[in-house]
Amino acid sequence: MAISVEEALQLIYTNVKKTSLCILPIEQCLGYVLAQDVVASHNLPPFDNSAMDGYAVKVEDSGKSVKVTQTIFAGDDFDGTLDAGCGIKIMTGAKIPLGTQCIVPIEDIEVCEDGVTLPKNLIMSKHIRLAGEDIKKEMPLLQSGERINAHQITLLASQGISHIKVHKSPRIALFASGNELKMHFEQVKPYQLYNTNTPTLLARAQELGCSVEFIGTAHDTLEDLKSHIESALECDLVITSGGVSVGDADFTKEAFADFGYKILFDKINIKPGKPTTFGKVGETLILNLPGNPLAAALNFELFARSIIYSLSGANSKFTNPIHAKMKEDFKLPGGRRSLVPGVYDGEFFTPCEHFSPGMISPLAIANSFIMIDEDCKLLSKECEVKVISTKFSFTATQFKSLISL
Repeated sequence: MAISVEEALQLIYTNVKKTSLCILPIEQCLGYVLAQDVVASHNLPPFDNSAMDGYAVKVEDSGKSVKVTQTIFAGDDFDGTLDAGCGIKIMTGAKIPLGTQCIVPIEDIEVCEDGVTLPKNLIMSKHIRLAGEDIKKEMPLLQSGERINAHQITLLASQGISHIKVHKSPRIALFASGNELKMHFEQVKPYQLYNTNTPTLLARAQELGCSVEFIGTAHDTLEDLKSHIESALECDLVITSGGVSVGDADFTKEAFADFGYKILFDKINIKPGKPTTFGKVGETLILNLPGNPLAAALNFELFARSIIYSLSGANSKFTNPIHAKMKEDFKLPGGRRSLVPGVYDGEFFTPCEHFSPGMISPLAIANSFIMIDEDCKLLSKECEVKVISTKFSFTATQFKSLISL
Protein backbone atom coordinates (compact mmCIF):
# COMPACT_ATOMS: atom_id res chain seq x y z
CA MET A 1 0.00 0.00 0.00
CA ALA A 2 1.31 3.45 -0.94
CA ILE A 3 2.14 5.77 1.94
CA SER A 4 1.89 9.56 2.04
CA VAL A 5 4.83 11.88 1.39
CA GLU A 6 4.72 12.95 5.04
CA GLU A 7 4.94 9.33 6.22
CA ALA A 8 7.85 8.70 3.85
CA LEU A 9 9.74 11.75 5.11
CA GLN A 10 9.09 10.79 8.73
CA LEU A 11 10.59 7.35 8.07
CA ILE A 12 13.64 9.05 6.60
CA TYR A 13 14.09 11.45 9.52
CA THR A 14 13.76 8.69 12.13
CA ASN A 15 16.08 6.20 10.41
CA VAL A 16 18.98 8.36 9.25
CA LYS A 17 21.94 8.81 11.59
CA LYS A 18 24.47 11.63 11.41
CA THR A 19 27.85 10.90 9.86
CA SER A 20 30.91 10.44 12.08
CA LEU A 21 33.25 13.29 13.02
CA CYS A 22 36.59 14.66 11.88
CA ILE A 23 38.73 17.73 12.58
CA LEU A 24 39.52 20.10 9.71
CA PRO A 25 41.41 23.38 9.27
CA ILE A 26 38.92 26.21 8.83
CA GLU A 27 40.14 26.79 5.26
CA GLN A 28 38.74 23.36 4.35
CA CYS A 29 35.47 23.36 6.30
CA LEU A 30 33.23 25.35 3.93
CA GLY A 31 29.86 23.59 3.64
CA TYR A 32 30.54 21.18 6.51
CA VAL A 33 28.34 21.00 9.61
CA LEU A 34 29.80 21.90 13.01
CA ALA A 35 30.01 19.17 15.63
CA GLN A 36 30.97 21.48 18.49
CA ASP A 37 29.84 24.73 20.07
CA VAL A 38 32.17 27.70 19.54
CA VAL A 39 32.57 30.35 22.26
CA ALA A 40 34.54 33.60 21.93
CA SER A 41 37.95 33.43 23.56
CA HIS A 42 38.47 37.21 23.55
CA ASN A 43 36.77 40.52 22.86
CA LEU A 44 36.40 41.91 19.35
CA PRO A 45 37.67 44.52 18.92
CA PRO A 46 40.26 43.50 21.51
CA PHE A 47 40.95 47.19 22.28
CA ASP A 48 39.31 50.59 21.73
CA ASN A 49 40.26 51.72 18.22
CA SER A 50 39.58 54.39 15.66
CA ALA A 51 36.73 53.92 13.20
CA MET A 52 38.09 56.65 10.90
CA ASP A 53 41.27 58.18 9.57
CA GLY A 54 41.35 61.35 11.66
CA TYR A 55 42.47 62.90 14.92
CA ALA A 56 42.18 61.69 18.49
CA VAL A 57 41.07 64.68 20.61
CA LYS A 58 39.23 65.74 23.74
CA VAL A 59 35.64 67.02 23.62
CA GLU A 60 36.60 70.10 25.67
CA ASP A 61 38.71 71.26 22.70
CA SER A 62 35.65 71.68 20.45
CA GLY A 63 36.15 74.63 18.06
CA LYS A 64 39.74 75.14 19.15
CA SER A 65 43.07 74.70 17.42
CA VAL A 66 45.13 71.85 18.84
CA LYS A 67 48.78 70.95 18.41
CA VAL A 68 49.56 67.73 16.50
CA THR A 69 52.98 66.13 16.90
CA GLN A 70 52.42 62.39 16.37
CA THR A 71 50.72 59.88 14.09
CA ILE A 72 49.49 56.40 15.08
CA PHE A 73 49.05 53.69 12.45
CA ALA A 74 47.05 50.47 12.76
CA GLY A 75 49.30 47.93 14.41
CA ASP A 76 51.42 50.50 16.27
CA ASP A 77 52.07 49.79 19.95
CA PHE A 78 51.55 53.34 21.21
CA ASP A 79 51.44 53.78 24.98
CA GLY A 80 51.34 57.58 25.25
CA THR A 81 48.55 59.74 26.70
CA LEU A 82 46.48 62.43 25.01
CA ASP A 83 46.50 65.78 26.82
CA ALA A 84 44.06 68.69 26.51
CA GLY A 85 45.02 71.13 23.78
CA CYS A 86 46.66 68.36 21.76
CA GLY A 87 45.57 66.04 18.99
CA ILE A 88 47.10 62.86 17.67
CA LYS A 89 46.68 61.89 14.05
CA ILE A 90 45.34 58.33 13.92
CA MET A 91 44.52 55.81 11.19
CA THR A 92 41.50 53.48 11.00
CA GLY A 93 41.91 50.44 13.25
CA ALA A 94 44.70 51.93 15.34
CA LYS A 95 44.51 51.63 19.12
CA ILE A 96 43.37 54.96 20.55
CA PRO A 97 45.64 56.69 23.07
CA LEU A 98 44.67 56.89 26.72
CA GLY A 99 42.62 60.05 27.33
CA THR A 100 40.97 60.12 23.90
CA GLN A 101 37.32 61.20 24.02
CA CYS A 102 36.45 61.22 20.30
CA ILE A 103 37.86 60.93 16.80
CA VAL A 104 37.44 63.77 14.29
CA PRO A 105 37.60 62.61 10.65
CA ILE A 106 40.30 64.19 8.49
CA GLU A 107 37.69 65.81 6.22
CA ASP A 108 36.14 67.69 9.20
CA ILE A 109 39.24 69.63 10.29
CA GLU A 110 41.14 72.65 9.02
CA VAL A 111 44.92 72.60 8.97
CA CYS A 112 46.53 75.44 10.88
CA GLU A 113 50.02 76.34 12.10
CA ASP A 114 51.43 73.50 14.29
CA GLY A 115 48.17 71.51 14.13
CA VAL A 116 44.49 71.51 13.20
CA THR A 117 41.35 73.47 14.01
CA LEU A 118 38.52 71.28 15.28
CA PRO A 119 34.82 71.64 14.53
CA LYS A 120 32.42 72.80 17.22
CA ASN A 121 30.11 70.54 19.24
CA LEU A 122 32.28 67.42 19.36
CA ILE A 123 30.46 64.34 20.65
CA MET A 124 31.85 62.00 23.31
CA SER A 125 33.01 58.60 21.89
CA LYS A 126 32.22 59.60 18.30
CA HIS A 127 33.99 57.34 15.77
CA ILE A 128 35.52 55.17 18.49
CA ARG A 129 35.01 51.40 18.25
CA LEU A 130 34.93 50.11 21.81
CA ALA A 131 36.57 46.88 22.93
CA GLY A 132 34.01 44.05 22.83
CA GLU A 133 31.28 46.05 21.07
CA ASP A 134 31.17 43.41 18.30
CA ILE A 135 31.98 40.23 20.23
CA LYS A 136 32.45 39.82 23.96
CA LYS A 137 34.67 37.19 25.52
CA GLU A 138 32.76 33.93 26.35
CA MET A 139 29.88 34.96 24.10
CA PRO A 140 28.40 31.98 22.14
CA LEU A 141 29.36 32.32 18.48
CA LEU A 142 28.30 29.11 16.71
CA GLN A 143 26.30 26.06 17.71
CA SER A 144 26.81 22.41 16.92
CA GLY A 145 24.64 21.55 13.93
CA GLU A 146 25.23 24.82 12.06
CA ARG A 147 26.46 24.64 8.49
CA ILE A 148 29.69 26.54 7.90
CA ASN A 149 29.59 29.33 5.34
CA ALA A 150 32.12 32.02 4.43
CA HIS A 151 30.94 34.49 7.06
CA GLN A 152 31.05 31.91 9.82
CA ILE A 153 34.66 31.25 8.83
CA THR A 154 35.12 34.99 9.46
CA LEU A 155 33.96 34.45 13.06
CA LEU A 156 36.31 31.51 13.55
CA ALA A 157 39.29 33.37 12.14
CA SER A 158 38.54 36.41 14.34
CA GLN A 159 39.09 34.21 17.39
CA GLY A 160 42.29 32.65 16.15
CA ILE A 161 40.61 29.26 15.71
CA SER A 162 42.56 27.18 13.21
CA HIS A 163 40.75 23.79 13.38
CA ILE A 164 37.19 22.72 14.19
CA LYS A 165 35.31 19.48 14.69
CA VAL A 166 32.76 18.78 11.96
CA HIS A 167 30.61 15.96 10.61
CA LYS A 168 32.16 14.17 7.67
CA SER A 169 30.64 14.79 4.26
CA PRO A 170 28.05 12.13 3.41
CA ARG A 171 29.49 9.50 1.07
CA ILE A 172 27.08 8.74 -1.75
CA ALA A 173 27.32 5.88 -4.26
CA LEU A 174 25.34 6.13 -7.49
CA PHE A 175 24.43 3.77 -10.27
CA ALA A 176 21.66 3.35 -12.80
CA SER A 177 20.27 0.15 -14.29
CA GLY A 178 18.93 -0.61 -17.73
CA ASN A 179 20.09 -2.59 -20.77
CA GLU A 180 19.13 0.37 -22.94
CA LEU A 181 21.43 2.83 -21.16
CA LYS A 182 24.83 4.00 -22.30
CA MET A 183 27.08 6.64 -20.77
CA HIS A 184 27.55 9.95 -22.56
CA PHE A 185 31.11 8.96 -23.59
CA GLU A 186 29.87 5.78 -25.34
CA GLN A 187 28.23 5.21 -28.71
CA VAL A 188 24.49 4.61 -28.66
CA LYS A 189 22.56 2.49 -31.13
CA PRO A 190 19.13 3.51 -32.45
CA TYR A 191 17.37 1.47 -29.74
CA GLN A 192 19.51 2.77 -26.85
CA LEU A 193 19.56 5.90 -24.67
CA TYR A 194 22.18 7.96 -22.91
CA ASN A 195 22.19 7.61 -19.12
CA THR A 196 21.24 11.13 -18.02
CA ASN A 197 20.18 10.22 -14.47
CA THR A 198 23.57 9.36 -13.02
CA PRO A 199 25.42 12.52 -14.16
CA THR A 200 22.47 14.62 -12.97
CA LEU A 201 22.19 13.03 -9.53
CA LEU A 202 25.98 12.95 -9.13
CA ALA A 203 26.23 16.69 -9.80
CA ARG A 204 23.29 17.45 -7.53
CA ALA A 205 24.77 15.42 -4.66
CA GLN A 206 28.05 17.29 -5.09
CA GLU A 207 26.16 20.60 -4.98
CA LEU A 208 24.75 19.46 -1.63
CA GLY A 209 28.25 18.90 -0.24
CA CYS A 210 28.54 15.13 -0.64
CA SER A 211 31.50 12.99 -1.57
CA VAL A 212 30.20 10.99 -4.54
CA GLU A 213 31.27 7.70 -6.08
CA PHE A 214 29.99 6.67 -9.50
CA ILE A 215 29.63 2.88 -9.58
CA GLY A 216 28.53 2.63 -13.23
CA THR A 217 25.50 1.49 -15.21
CA ALA A 218 24.20 -2.01 -14.46
CA HIS A 219 22.56 -4.37 -16.90
CA ASP A 220 19.11 -5.67 -16.04
CA THR A 221 20.40 -8.92 -14.57
CA LEU A 222 20.59 -10.01 -10.96
CA GLU A 223 24.27 -10.88 -11.32
CA ASP A 224 25.31 -7.46 -12.65
CA LEU A 225 23.09 -5.57 -10.22
CA LYS A 226 24.56 -7.47 -7.26
CA SER A 227 28.07 -6.70 -8.46
CA HIS A 228 27.27 -2.96 -8.49
CA ILE A 229 25.57 -3.14 -5.09
CA GLU A 230 28.56 -4.90 -3.53
CA SER A 231 30.83 -2.08 -4.76
CA ALA A 232 28.56 0.58 -3.26
CA LEU A 233 27.76 -0.66 0.24
CA GLU A 234 30.73 0.98 1.98
CA CYS A 235 29.11 4.39 1.47
CA ASP A 236 26.59 6.11 3.75
CA LEU A 237 23.91 6.17 1.06
CA VAL A 238 23.40 4.28 -2.19
CA ILE A 239 21.13 5.93 -4.77
CA THR A 240 19.95 3.95 -7.78
CA SER A 241 17.67 4.91 -10.65
CA GLY A 242 15.58 2.48 -12.64
CA GLY A 243 14.46 -1.09 -12.08
CA VAL A 244 12.05 -0.48 -9.19
CA SER A 245 8.75 -0.67 -11.00
CA VAL A 246 6.82 -3.85 -11.90
CA GLY A 247 8.27 -4.64 -15.33
CA ASP A 248 9.73 -7.99 -16.32
CA ALA A 249 13.28 -6.58 -16.12
CA ASP A 250 12.91 -4.63 -12.87
CA PHE A 251 15.25 -6.56 -10.59
CA THR A 252 16.72 -3.82 -8.38
CA LYS A 253 14.84 -4.61 -5.16
CA GLU A 254 15.32 -8.33 -5.70
CA ALA A 255 19.08 -7.82 -6.09
CA PHE A 256 19.27 -5.76 -2.89
CA ALA A 257 17.27 -8.43 -1.06
CA ASP A 258 20.22 -10.83 -1.32
CA PHE A 259 22.18 -8.40 0.87
CA GLY A 260 19.52 -8.27 3.60
CA TYR A 261 17.64 -5.22 2.32
CA LYS A 262 15.24 -3.92 4.97
CA ILE A 263 12.64 -1.90 3.08
CA LEU A 264 11.06 0.95 5.04
CA PHE A 265 8.75 2.06 2.22
CA ASP A 266 8.37 1.07 -1.43
CA LYS A 267 5.34 2.96 -2.70
CA ILE A 268 4.43 6.62 -2.24
CA ASN A 269 1.19 8.33 -3.14
CA ILE A 270 2.91 10.73 -5.52
CA LYS A 271 3.05 11.43 -9.24
CA PRO A 272 5.60 11.00 -10.66
CA GLY A 273 7.61 8.66 -8.44
CA LYS A 274 5.18 6.16 -6.92
CA PRO A 275 7.71 3.24 -6.90
CA THR A 276 10.41 5.22 -5.03
CA THR A 277 11.83 2.88 -2.37
CA PHE A 278 13.85 3.55 0.78
CA GLY A 279 15.51 1.14 3.18
CA LYS A 280 18.78 -0.10 4.68
CA VAL A 281 21.39 -2.78 4.16
CA GLY A 282 23.08 -2.92 7.54
CA GLU A 283 23.95 0.72 8.31
CA THR A 284 23.99 1.74 4.64
CA LEU A 285 20.93 3.67 3.48
CA ILE A 286 19.37 2.78 0.13
CA LEU A 287 17.20 5.01 -2.04
CA ASN A 288 15.84 3.49 -5.24
CA LEU A 289 14.50 6.15 -7.59
CA PRO A 290 12.43 5.66 -10.75
CA GLY A 291 14.22 5.47 -14.09
CA ASN A 292 12.29 8.29 -15.79
CA PRO A 293 14.58 11.35 -15.65
CA LEU A 294 12.12 13.99 -14.46
CA ALA A 295 10.62 11.60 -11.91
CA ALA A 296 14.09 10.67 -10.63
CA ALA A 297 15.21 14.30 -10.33
CA LEU A 298 12.09 15.57 -8.55
CA ASN A 299 11.99 12.66 -6.12
CA PHE A 300 15.69 13.19 -5.44
CA GLU A 301 14.83 16.73 -4.34
CA LEU A 302 12.11 15.49 -1.99
CA PHE A 303 13.72 12.38 -0.52
CA ALA A 304 17.45 12.19 -1.27
CA ARG A 305 17.94 15.79 -0.19
CA SER A 306 16.19 15.03 3.12
CA ILE A 307 18.45 12.02 3.64
CA ILE A 308 21.58 14.03 2.82
CA TYR A 309 20.61 16.88 5.16
CA SER A 310 19.96 14.37 7.95
CA LEU A 311 23.29 12.59 7.35
CA SER A 312 25.16 15.89 7.37
CA GLY A 313 24.37 16.53 11.04
CA ALA A 314 22.62 19.83 10.31
CA ASN A 315 19.99 21.03 12.79
CA SER A 316 18.27 22.73 9.88
CA LYS A 317 17.50 19.56 7.93
CA PHE A 318 13.87 20.04 6.92
CA THR A 319 12.93 21.42 3.50
CA ASN A 320 11.57 24.94 3.87
CA PRO A 321 9.19 26.00 1.06
CA ILE A 322 8.91 29.53 -0.30
CA HIS A 323 5.48 31.14 -0.34
CA ALA A 324 4.59 32.40 -3.82
CA LYS A 325 1.58 33.15 -6.01
CA MET A 326 0.47 31.36 -9.16
CA LYS A 327 1.16 33.32 -12.31
CA GLU A 328 -1.83 31.83 -14.14
CA ASP A 329 -4.61 29.28 -13.60
CA PHE A 330 -3.36 25.69 -13.58
CA LYS A 331 -5.60 22.64 -13.96
CA LEU A 332 -4.75 19.01 -13.15
CA PRO A 333 -6.73 15.75 -12.82
CA GLY A 334 -6.20 15.22 -9.05
CA GLY A 335 -6.33 11.88 -7.26
CA ARG A 336 -2.65 11.73 -6.32
CA ARG A 337 -0.07 14.16 -4.95
CA SER A 338 1.44 15.76 -8.03
CA LEU A 339 4.91 17.26 -8.49
CA VAL A 340 4.88 20.14 -10.97
CA PRO A 341 8.18 21.72 -12.15
CA GLY A 342 8.29 25.40 -12.98
CA VAL A 343 9.94 28.78 -12.58
CA TYR A 344 9.80 30.97 -9.48
CA ASP A 345 10.63 34.62 -10.29
CA GLY A 346 10.70 35.99 -6.75
CA GLU A 347 6.94 36.56 -6.60
CA PHE A 348 5.12 34.18 -8.96
CA PHE A 349 5.38 30.50 -9.83
CA THR A 350 4.83 29.48 -13.46
CA PRO A 351 4.54 25.75 -14.25
CA CYS A 352 6.55 24.43 -17.18
CA GLU A 353 4.40 24.45 -20.29
CA HIS A 354 5.20 20.83 -21.16
CA PHE A 355 6.44 18.14 -18.80
CA SER A 356 6.10 14.41 -18.22
CA PRO A 357 8.04 11.85 -16.13
CA GLY A 358 10.32 10.79 -19.00
CA MET A 359 11.32 14.29 -20.14
CA ILE A 360 14.58 16.08 -19.34
CA SER A 361 14.09 19.54 -20.92
CA PRO A 362 11.92 20.81 -18.01
CA LEU A 363 14.87 20.22 -15.65
CA ALA A 364 16.94 22.82 -17.50
CA ILE A 365 14.07 25.32 -17.52
CA ALA A 366 12.76 24.89 -13.97
CA ASN A 367 14.33 26.30 -10.82
CA SER A 368 11.72 24.83 -8.49
CA PHE A 369 8.60 22.72 -8.21
CA ILE A 370 5.36 22.56 -6.25
CA MET A 371 3.60 19.56 -4.71
CA ILE A 372 -0.14 19.76 -5.20
CA ASP A 373 -2.65 18.08 -2.90
CA GLU A 374 -4.47 15.04 -4.32
CA ASP A 375 -7.88 16.70 -3.85
CA CYS A 376 -6.91 19.85 -5.76
CA LYS A 377 -7.92 20.12 -9.43
CA LEU A 378 -7.38 23.84 -9.98
CA LEU A 379 -4.81 26.35 -8.75
CA SER A 380 -6.26 29.76 -9.53
CA LYS A 381 -4.22 32.74 -10.67
CA GLU A 382 -2.80 34.68 -7.68
CA CYS A 383 -3.52 31.84 -5.21
CA GLU A 384 -0.74 31.02 -2.75
CA VAL A 385 1.47 27.99 -3.37
CA LYS A 386 4.53 26.52 -1.62
CA VAL A 387 7.55 26.46 -3.88
CA ILE A 388 10.43 24.02 -3.31
CA SER A 389 13.63 25.38 -4.83
CA THR A 390 15.95 23.10 -6.80
CA LYS A 391 18.67 25.72 -7.18
CA PHE A 392 19.04 26.91 -3.59
CA SER A 393 18.78 25.21 -0.21
CA PHE A 394 16.11 26.66 2.05
CA THR A 395 15.89 24.63 5.25
CA ALA A 396 14.26 24.81 8.67
CA THR A 397 14.85 23.29 12.10
CA GLN A 398 11.27 21.98 12.24
CA PHE A 399 9.15 20.06 9.74
CA LYS A 400 6.96 22.27 7.56
CA SER A 401 4.11 21.32 5.27
CA LEU A 402 5.15 21.31 1.61
CA ILE A 403 1.64 20.92 0.16
CA SER A 404 -0.08 23.47 -2.07
CA LEU A 405 -3.82 23.01 -1.60
